[in-house]
Amino acid sequence: MTGLETHSGIWEMVANTGPMVKLILALLFFLSVFSWAIILYKLNLLRKIEKETSSLYDLFWKGRDLKEMSRALKDYSFTPLSRIFKEVYEEGAAFMENPQTAQSSLPGGVDYLRRIAKKTAAAERSAMEMSINFLATTGNTAPFIGLFGTVWGIMNTFRSIGARGGANLAVVGPGISEALIATAMGLFAAIPAVIGYNYILSRIDRISTEMDGFSTDLVNLIAKQSGAPVHLTKETEV
Repeated sequence: MTGLETHSGIWEMVANTGPMVKLILALLFFLSVFSWAIILYKLNLLRKIEKETSSLYDLFWKGRDLKEMSRALKDYSFTPLSRIFKEVYEEGAAFMENPQTAQSSLPGGVDYLRRIAKKTAAAERSAMEMSINFLATTGNTAPFIGLFGTVWGIMNTFRSIGARGGANLAVVGPGISEALIATAMGLFAAIPAVIGYNYILSRIDRISTEMDGFSTDLVNLIAKQSGAPVHLTKETEV
């Protein structure tokens, strides 16, 4: 059997399914399409984020000139490090210029800058995770939606057998094979969604680790330049 004949047979089985199974197949098809759209969009976005994150981190450790970095942020629109730097630097600039005045005006001093960095990093992670819950939902529900379509199709097949008063494999086989298409479609939608979700989440975790490290390094550098006592741990030294 050629590939063309196989595809023709599949489409013929889909055409012969009942209205409920057709509706379920359409739902699973759209879940699959939206899942692939999210996966491709997120992978492209994460590639840009990772490239800019690496570049900005290198710039930070190369010169440690915060004013120069502040001017360069316009070239780093994707990486969350630019937002973390912007939020922390706006508060930290006054701290570096006059530590005593800033210490009295900023609640908690350096700890306040750490809280700003942590809050900004959390917001950036939430932005990166936006829409990927759809992948998890698709991965969890699509197999059961497909199974429901299969059960519904098999019920109709046995109803037809009862109406005829008897059946053989030649009569039952086509109906059952048509019903099983729903299960196959459910797996077709679910498997890429689960793989995509786990892979994207692992890359977001790596970026989050970079954000935490950058936040610590940035706050420690501001504290050091302001003259405040701060201990740079081994993890924050280069």
